[in-house]
Amino acid sequence: MKIFTNRPFIVPRWIILIADTVISTASFVLSYFILQEFRFPLLIRGHFFIYAGLFVATSLTVFYAMRIYRGLIRYSNTKDMFRIFSAVLVVSLIYPVVSELVAIRLYRIPRLDMPTLLVLNFFISSSLLIMLRTSIKEVYILAKGNALADVKRVLIYGSDQHAILIKQAIEAANNEKVVVSGFIQSGGKKINSNIEQKRVYHSRELADLHKKFNINKVILPNSLSNNADVRRIIDQCLNLGIQVQAVPPSEQWVSGKLSMGQMQDLRIEDLLPRKPIEINNQLVSKEIYGKRVLITGAAGSIGSEIARQVMSYNPEMVVLCDQAESPLHEMQLELEEGYPAAKIKTFIASIRNLRRMIIPFKEYRPHIVFHAAAYKHVPMMEKYPEEAILTNVMGTRNMADLSVCFGVEKFIMISTDKAVNPTNIMGASKRIAETYVQSLNSSSFNPPSTELLSDLLRDADDESISVVNNKTRFITTRFGNVLGSNGSVIPRFRSQIQHGGPITVTHPEITRYFMTIPEAVQLVLEAATMGNGGEIFVFDMGQPVKIADLAKNMIKLAGLVPDKDINIVYTGLRPGEKLYEELLNEKEKTLPTHHEKIKIAKVVSRSYKEVLNDIENLTELCKQGDHFKLVGKMKLIIPEFISNNSEFAKLDDVKGRKKVLFVPAFTETINIRN
Repeated sequence: MKIFTNRPFIVPRWIILIADTVISTASFVLSYFILQEFRFPLLIRGHFFIYAGLFVATSLTVFYAMRIYRGLIRYSNTKDMFRIFSAVLVVSLIYPVVSELVAIRLYRIPRLDMPTLLVLNFFISSSLLIMLRTSIKEVYILAKGNALADVKRVLIYGSDQHAILIKQAIEAANNEKVVVSGFIQSGGKKINSNIEQKRVYHSRELADLHKKFNINKVILPNSLSNNADVRRIIDQCLNLGIQVQAVPPSEQWVSGKLSMGQMQDLRIEDLLPRKPIEINNQLVSKEIYGKRVLITGAAGSIGSEIARQVMSYNPEMVVLCDQAESPLHEMQLELEEGYPAAKIKTFIASIRNLRRMIIPFKEYRPHIVFHAAAYKHVPMMEKYPEEAILTNVMGTRNMADLSVCFGVEKFIMISTDKAVNPTNIMGASKRIAETYVQSLNSSSFNPPSTELLSDLLRDADDESISVVNNKTRFITTRFGNVLGSNGSVIPRFRSQIQHGGPITVTHPEITRYFMTIPEAVQLVLEAATMGNGGEIFVFDMGQPVKIADLAKNMIKLAGLVPDKDINIVYTGLRPGEKLYEELLNEKEKTLPTHHEKIKIAKVVSRSYKEVLNDIENLTELCKQGDHFKLVGKMKLIIPEFISNNSEFAKLDDVKGRKKVLFVPAFTETINIRN
């Protein structure tokens, strides 16, 4: 029979029970012989067999009742050892009573020196039972490790109770291909000590341990991934090709217990060089509690996270608006699992459709609008500039105008660092939208200046709608790339790794600012509370990250070797793409706020009338289908818009000044929104 196979041989539990009873009885006999100095007066007369038989019966009964035979010996741990001590102690307490009732009173045989005998037996018996389990365990691990080349040897970070629970969860999973080789930490009194029969090593020994034991994996609590010592260990692991897994906080364990299935590979988000973000939850709660909130782009990466976090502050209602049917439905179902369905409303529409967008404003009367709907992919917008204008500019105008007309208290626009010194159409369209929102904040002009919007509002027949008095405060938040958003670099890299590569990076030196989606939304909510209107808030995104380094770390996190297991291929910059992003241009300065990661950009503002005229001109050009005229007009509106790696670069001269381009001027208000 093969013992060490993928389907291991398991000794029946009744055999373990009998073996434990035999060892315990043999210990009892040995203890008696030692105390009698190996003279056998009771043995000669046969009396000792009665005592031995009673001891067998007592041990068998107690061991069965306390179930010390249960569980696999090769996965014995501290709890099992304690159970053995307890069982032997119970035998030592019960046996004198049994022997008194049976041996002495029934058979009337001489008494043994019971206290001394049982104390000696306690130490011998418990030691032998524990040694048996430890020996079998070590022999099994050695044999199994030699038999299976693909066995994974694991180190666990830490030596506290949390680390012990991780070890026990691994062993309880009965996974024959995972062996805990020890614990590792950066210092402390427990270095070189043993816990649960495993040694605690210093982190500086990691490279040697990797060679000695062929360590495949290091497991650490997820809460420590930003700890400086742990980060050094993670970097060591990545360089040595050791996989890193994280364990969720104990409050997330199922039924209070940790299982192997809850251990997850360390995410690239956990390796960003940044400090944890802290926000003033009380201020955010005061801003949102009991309010009606409308979120555009609610099915997208940012919009959906805004919805999740807003719901946690107990608003009166959240209206989820998006044109993507299935993701919006999924978002609704997700929120309804944790919150009353009556608080969650959905509305399917495009923000470009002014007539449709009046409906949620009229029906739900939101106090706060988070405007996250936008086109964001740079190469796509280079191909379809009119779509960028109609959605990112006109769509924003629709939402902003309606916010004024329906008395929205605050309008928060989600912008991008690509709006700073834009090199592409997407960034330029967002910058134009920023200028409109900012100009509208201080405007005394009537936003529904088009005939269509005036007619629509008149049809609404609601005296509470104000078409003159602008009391809405407009706030813009500007930040860089978020990790894990739909269509972003992280999911793409992950997919490429899963398919065996290669990973495609546009340029070896390209860098980006990164932030996780929850972190970005936390700052959006904080900025929304502190905004008085007209501000453009920029976020401290931490240190910029090279995309090539990001790709290499993702390959290493997958337990692979860059340019060996997975190749990295450089494809060249895409149209409109630049090597690095900026949160401010050279003319913009910042003012501090009470939050160290949020600053206010001092941006040169333009008059509402001037911006409105530019937007109307752009909208008319969208109807003509001439991309060069349209982009040329965008460059006149945003002088710092210099195309990069794009066909529209011909509209710029070598010094970055715009070439003269004939763009017709439009002075009349154009009625084209529908």
